[in-house]
Amino acid sequence: MPVITTLAFLGRTEEALDFYAKAMNAETIFLMRFRESPDQAHTQEGMGDLIFHATFRIEETVFMASDVGFSKDGATGEFNGFSLALRLSSIERAMQIFKALSQEGQVVIPLEKSKFTSWYGIVVDPFGISWKINVDENE
Repeated sequence: MPVITTLAFLGRTEEALDFYAKAMNAETIFLMRFRESPDQAHTQEGMGDLIFHATFRIEETVFMASDVGFSKDGATGEFNGFSLALRLSSIERAMQIFKALSQEGQVVIPLEKSKFTSWYGIVVDPFGISWKINVDENE
């Protein structure tokens, strides 16, 4: 039974998909806007261009994303309690991704040589998602 992480970007899903495409070569596999949804009961006025459902892939990992739950009344949410981990075999690729994610984000632990793996760092991207970047040069 596969478990797929679903990310709620609260009105910023399209922006997030574009960001991850540039930062990590993420590929959007499927995208449906609220106006295209077969069940319009979930569509509030003015939300037609927001993302009802998207599926995207980073390397071999598939994620889902949505603006479902977004409210124009100013209610916001934030990501807490988890990180997404990327295990890479190339330090050059890890540095490229870390740099891209940290633009307008926050470096928690700089990507540097580590005692428990070859390279390790943590960055929170502009959408509040925490990424643990791990490179094991022995793999």
